[in-house]
This record gives sequence, structure tokens and C-alpha cells, in this order.
Amino acid sequence: MKAGPEHPLVPAPLVPAPLAPPPLPGAGDALFLDFDGTLVEIAAHPDAVRVAPGLPALIESLRIRLEGRLAIVSGRSLASLDRALGPIAVAMAGSHGGEFREAGARAAIALAEPVPTAVVARLHAVAAALGGLLVEQKPFSAAIHYRDRPEAESAVLAAARELARAEGLALKHGKMVAELIMPGSDKGSAVARYMALPGFAGARPLFAGDDTTDEDAFAAVARLAGGGILVGPMRHTAARWRLDGVRETHAWLAAALGEEPR
Repeated sequence: MKAGPEHPLVPAPLVPAPLAPPPLPGAGDALFLDFDGTLVEIAAHPDAVRVAPGLPALIESLRIRLEGRLAIVSGRSLASLDRALGPIAVAMAGSHGGEFREAGARAAIALAEPVPTAVVARLHAVAAALGGLLVEQKPFSAAIHYRDRPEAESAVLAAARELARAEGLALKHGKMVAELIMPGSDKGSAVARYMALPGFAGARPLFAGDDTTDEDAFAAVARLAGGGILVGPMRHTAARWRLDGVRETHAWLAAALGEEPR
């Protein structure tokens, strides 16, 4: 049987029509971008991600196009983002918003207290007991990754929930990672702080991110008459639009400049 409008061989997509495509960022917009899973593919180890050769230049060009209204808001530390992207003059918030830095600034503003050493030690003990999982310590959070051992998920989450309750921390469950975060660290708060700056005020905020840890930011831009862009498979989300993945995100950003993906 031939494919046709009445007998398609490929099922229709399940994504609601309003979710795709998202608007291109342009004059009057402020753009906020997650890093892992949005600008780079997720890797087994945070240091193993591959940054596309033209990505830093693309981000710089977008910053100029948007008159500075662009920021990267990531769960990574600022030091990790700097290593990955090099010396680009773009505003960045790291550690889920715990570290806040304006474009061109050398020093970051701390929006949270450091993670207690006892919490990090407990996470290391949990990781060792579960076969040597990776613990990633950041200035204002600590994460335990189980990408190499997905069967450990329930044990990791149970231990993380107990620690969060005992220490008064927030728990973020992302893609194969559980992260304990100090109060004051969330991506929505970082977006709101940027939007209060003179250079961002009055713009329509757009936030692109892939993980459940980006939902705070999706909600924040919605409150400011903007919208979130979910990167990756459809799921329950506060985002208004969706892109299929990292490659499509690069193409969307390049199209805003009238260019081909770099």
C-alpha cells in the first residue's frame, strides 16, 4: 500500500501542534540557554562532553544580535562552563543559579551558601557503597551520577531524599543524576535576577533546556510573558515549545542569525 493522506505508513507525531516550532530569538527578546543536553550532548562524564567547534562563536554572535540579552544558565559550575566554552563574553549562571555572573565580569556573585562538607562526604559514602558512582562537587550543590549503573537509581534517590530532608536542601532529579542543592540555587531565580538588570528589563524571555531541572526556569519566563523551549522528547512540562535535540537547537540558533548551523 502506498503512503498517502488517508493511509500514512508513518504514524502522526504525538507532539501537540503549538509546541513546534518555537519562535526565533530576535530584537526584543532575551535568550537563556541550558548547557548539557541543550547546547552539547550529554556524556557519561561531565568532562567528556564535546563542544562543537563553532558553538562559542555562534553564542557570541547571538549575544551581539540580542544586544547582550543572552545568558547561559546551567547546573554546571562556572569553572566547568569556562573550561568548556573558553573566554566568551556572555553572562553565565552556574550551579543551578548559585553562581551568578554578568557578561564581561571576572568575579561571580554567590546566591547561596557552599554545600557542607559533611553532605559531600555522605554522598561519597553512598557512591562507594553502590559500586563507585561518580560524585560531582560544585560550589553550591553536589551531584551523584548513575549513568553507568542505571539499576542504582532507586537506592540513589532514597539516599538523596534522606540527605535532603536531614540537611534542609533541595533535591533535583535529572537525567541519571540526583543533585542536592543549597537554598537559593535554582535556574528560575537566576533568570529573574537577569531580567531585573537594565540590559534585560522589558524583553521577552525565552529559555531553552532539556531536563526537569529546567522547569523552574520555564515557569519563570512564563511569569514574565515569555516561554520555555523543551529540548528533547516530549514530556509533562511548563515549556510552550519544543526542539527535537541538540542538533535542532544549533540549527534554530543559527537560523536566528540567518546562517547555516556551524
